[in-house]
Amino acid sequence: METVDDSFAYVLYVDEAGDDGLKSLRPENPSGSSEWICLAGYLVRAENVPVLPEALRSIRIEIAATQGPALHYRTLSPTKRLKACELVGRQSARAFVICSYKRTLLGYRNDRAAARSETNQWLYNFLIRMLLERVTDFCLTDSLTRHGRPRTVRIVFSARGGQRYGQTKATIHKLKAQATAGTTFLNKREIRPEVLRHRLIEYVPHYSEAGLQLADVVASAAFQAVETNSAAWDTAPAKALRPIMAMAPPVVEGPPTAMDFGFVLVPSVWKAKLVGAQQEIFQHYGYQFS
Repeated sequence: METVDDSFAYVLYVDEAGDDGLKSLRPENPSGSSEWICLAGYLVRAENVPVLPEALRSIRIEIAATQGPALHYRTLSPTKRLKACELVGRQSARAFVICSYKRTLLGYRNDRAAARSETNQWLYNFLIRMLLERVTDFCLTDSLTRHGRPRTVRIVFSARGGQRYGQTKATIHKLKAQATAGTTFLNKREIRPEVLRHRLIEYVPHYSEAGLQLADVVASAAFQAVETNSAAWDTAPAKALRPIMAMAPPVVEGPPTAMDFGFVLVPSVWKAKLVGAQQEIFQHYGYQFS
């Protein structure tokens, strides 16, 4: 049962790039959906939230992108995109990205998820699960180290048309209940329920929170790095985010890696069967394809 304490130690800003359409993909169908969808989380400690507006303002001034009420990565020139990522990579934050290669899902139907959903939102909700499994694990470990007890995370989604966020919130609530009861389906990883509170999940417009605009930079740069059939394909901006990409807890000797933790390929390497340029950004973040 949740306590009445609404205090939180972390804030996770969530945004996505690409779409979850599965009927037909580009480039075979020029008007089809993207090959990839990327879901990104920009995680900060609560005490750093008040400085985000000024940090965002400084970034916009430095890259000369001060027009309009908000920063939108897709409207930036290639040079400004790279510089924006270099500057975001210097912030006090951690980034998490889930990259789903939708080509492996063509013709696939998730009956278990579809039975609970009136929309095709099961893919988006599945990616939310993967994101929160990693973010909540990070927050639990960090809070036990810093505070000696679990501290909660506030989750702020960038509200977009077409997404049923009430359904997503219900999915998160169910995953938390399953993790608490030990009944999680496919439990290689699990949501860490100690750091989640249902009432600390919100959906607000992109322009209203500086953290969401920074999450947009992370999501869009990752998408640009994986959508190789796009004329805008470029891995340099996403690589520039490396300083803030969350690193997996070490399980073997060797340098830390973001592979399958801060930067995640869905499905696995052997199922995705990526080739050539598709592998570049994942190799940068620790994946091996040989």
